[in-house]
Amino acid sequence: MTYHLLRFFLKLISRLPFRVLYILADVVYFLLYYIIRYRRRIVRKNLTEAFPEKSPAEIKKIEKEFYHFFADNLLESCKMANMSPEEMSRRMNFTNINTINDVLRNGQSIAIYLGHYANWEWVSSMPIHLEKSAVAAQIYHKLRNKEMDKLILEHRSAFGAVSVEMYQTARYITGLAHRKQVSIIGFIADQSPKKREVHHFIPFMHHKTPVLTGTEKLIKHYGFDPWFLYTRRIKRGYYEAEFIHMHDNPKTLPDFQLTEMYFQMLEKVIRKQPELYLWTHNRFKHAQPLTPQEQITTA
Repeated sequence: MTYHLLRFFLKLISRLPFRVLYILADVVYFLLYYIIRYRRRIVRKNLTEAFPEKSPAEIKKIEKEFYHFFADNLLESCKMANMSPEEMSRRMNFTNINTINDVLRNGQSIAIYLGHYANWEWVSSMPIHLEKSAVAAQIYHKLRNKEMDKLILEHRSAFGAVSVEMYQTARYITGLAHRKQVSIIGFIADQSPKKREVHHFIPFMHHKTPVLTGTEKLIKHYGFDPWFLYTRRIKRGYYEAEFIHMHDNPKTLPDFQLTEMYFQMLEKVIRKQPELYLWTHNRFKHAQPLTPQEQITTA
């Protein structure tokens, strides 16, 4: 019953024209920021610690811009339920997708590193533009709420992407490899690992941050070609994504270097448009203080 009710409201919202959708998003922003004060303490803490060089006024400006974007992103994600491939392609532009298709046609599978940055939900529309012989998949963390999890999976599969639960990743990729199936798989790799799963720390946003290293292991083991996806927000409701090649032969890299490259690239894009990063999560809950040398390196 809950699932059908949620699905009805999402469908209703998805039918709103974008101009009306953004009026609603402004209302959602006001409610989240001023009335509910949704996770404001965590957001302020994250921003203050990530940008110690910024004044309180600058932090508050980024904070408000983030909540505006957060509201937009929520409503834009709902809109996916009623967007045609043509409209999605107009609003989510992959600038050098032909380069990716050339790699896939040559029989090389690809791993895409991305973060909770800009509209990561609309990135699932990538299969519209991809070589049709390749399997397009995205790794996701299953939600505790089964109804919401089911709805999100419906949205993410709307344009042909396969969603793979995180703990099924190795089995799924092994199956593709056995079938010699060329694939392109997206990894949102900036999630905070559980304390017992911490194996490596990386300087990230002025923190010595524990990171997930499983993506790098899979890339090396299965011979994926690693790329980073840099998504920019052009204006409200319009995004541009660029694929950036990370390394020609990741198997030759020392352990964790590819992961470090990813976080360096992610930090660089966050600093360009900090309001587009998902600051509501307690990103640095298991972080450690930087050493003086690390502080100099990351300055």
